[in-house]
This record gives sequence, C-alpha cells and structure tokens, in this order.
Amino acid sequence: MSGPAARTVLARAAFARRIDLPLFAASLCILAILAIGAVFNPSVISPHYLIQQLQSAAFLGIVASGAMLVILLGHIDLSVPWTVAAAAMVSTGLAGAGAGGAGSGGAAGGILALPIALAVGGAIGFVNGLGVAYLRIPSMIFTLGVNAVLQGLMVLYTGGSAPPSTAPPVARALSGGHLIPGVANAIPIWALVGVLVTVLLRATPFGRAVYAIGNRERAAYMSGMPVRRVVLGCFTLAGCASALAGLLVTGYAGKAYQGMGDIYLLPAIAAVVLGGTSIMGGRGRYSGTIAGTILIVLLQSMLAVLQMPDAGRQIIYGMVIFVMLLIYGRGSALRT
Repeated sequence: MSGPAARTVLARAAFARRIDLPLFAASLCILAILAIGAVFNPSVISPHYLIQQLQSAAFLGIVASGAMLVILLGHIDLSVPWTVAAAAMVSTGLAGAGAGGAGSGGAAGGILALPIALAVGGAIGFVNGLGVAYLRIPSMIFTLGVNAVLQGLMVLYTGGSAPPSTAPPVARALSGGHLIPGVANAIPIWALVGVLVTVLLRATPFGRAVYAIGNRERAAYMSGMPVRRVVLGCFTLAGCASALAGLLVTGYAGKAYQGMGDIYLLPAIAAVVLGGTSIMGGRGRYSGTIAGTILIVLLQSMLAVLQMPDAGRQIIYGMVIFVMLLIYGRGSALRT
C-alpha cells in the first residue's frame, strides 16, 4: 500500500491514538439522543430532567464500577442480580429488627444498614473470588451458580416474599437526600465511587496488576504478581459495589424486593463495554464507563418518552449497542 491510501490509513491510526474512540462515540450518541428528545419534548434538556436521569444513572453506574474491575481481568460476574437483591433484603430485614421491629426505622438499625449491606456484598464477592482464583472455575459458570444459590437462599430467608420492613432511614438519605441543594445524594456517591476506582486503577500497584492480569494472566503470574489475591480483591470490591447500589435502590423504591437487581446485569456489562473496556480484559478507562452508563440510561428514558413500543425499544437498544461495539472494534484495529 502506498500513496494516498497509505497516508489515509496512517492518518486514521494517528487519530485513533489521539482520542478514545468509544468515549468519543458515546459522547456523540448522548448529544444526539438529547437533541432528538428535545425535538419531541423540550423538557428533556431541562436541569430537573437531567439531574433525575443522573440519579437513575448513579445506581447503574455503581454496579458498573464493580463490573469494570472484573471485566478488566478478563472475567465476568453474573451474580450481580441477586447480590443487589440479597444485600438489600438482608440489610433491610436486619436493620428493621435491630431497630426494634420491622419497619420501625430506628436510628441504630438505620445506621447498621450500610455496613450490613456492604458485608453481605463483600462476602458474596469473596466467595466468587475464591471460586475463580483458587478453584479455577470459569467465572461465568461459578458466578452464575452463586446467583442461583443466592436466589434460593433469599426465598428461604423471606418465605417467598419481600421483607416486611421498609427502607431504613440511612438508605433513604443516601439515595434521595440532598446535601447539595437540588442534587440527590446518589449522584455524589457515584462520583466518590468513581474517584476511588480511578485512583485504584491508575495510581496503585493493585491497579497496575489488574491491567497486567487482563492482558496476559500467565505472564503476570510468572513476573511475580499476586494474581490470585488481585482476582479475589476485584470480585470482593464488585460485590460491595453491587451491595451499595442495592441499598440505594432500596432507599429510592422505599423497600427491598425480589428481582430488584435483574435490570442491572446486562446494562452494567453493556455500559462497561460501550465505554471502551475490552471484554477480554486489560484495557479500559473509567471515564468511558461513565459515558456508557449515561448513554444507556438516556436511551432507555428517551425511548419511553417517545412512547416506543417494547419491541421497537429492544430493536433500537440492540442496534445502538451493536453500532458502538463496531466502532470500538474499528478503533482497536486502527490502534494496532
């Protein structure tokens, strides 16, 4: 190849190296969705609507934060649905009991809800990490099995129904309170989680090990990296992230219920991948996960605003994901 064709290829490759194509494409899609929505309903670009969408995005974004850690390793966590539900249901039930009865909402029970939820999520993630890192069971199989076990345990725990207690005060405050006027607390909590994940990945030996393991696990192991401990840590943190999201959703909905985490599994994975994180591991930025999360939430909301039939929503939703993945694949090919 020579002449203009070679120069065109080189120019495209240089452009792909200068910018993050998935992040750039996701940002363009977000702007396009807002522009199209504003034509049909001008209120979609109002500050109130956008903040409301960011609150919804916060729940998904926190789940996606944990999912990204696992995906960067080249693994996947399919126990998200019932990790979200189990942490929310157990913390809600125990918090109510600790406060003097279901739904009493006392101060002691309200404060304990957060550490209980994080402990439940961390324990589930720890079990996932043990199975994947030490038992060497493929993550897709093991986490799917854990998800099924959690579902059965929650049916036994609740007797087949939602816990009778309502959301504890701390869940309501974390989800819908307003330390910043007009901004639900879930949004700055997501921002805090994002900062912690970014610092962990970019400024610590643990983060460098995550990328190294995702690129080539055997090479990372031969170089002396604590591969098993890193995998265990990532799954544990992912469980904590899902648990935190479960508690926030409980505060938003007013109570925990079965199946509350089902809507977060595939969108969380899609948000991570659409943001440019390689599903094979080893490459990705948290800024892309933010953009992917906002894109998915806005797309779902806009299709609902346009009163699109469910079949049409699924077609458009799938097409957007497919196009974004093509753009991502093209960008990866140009960079190599």
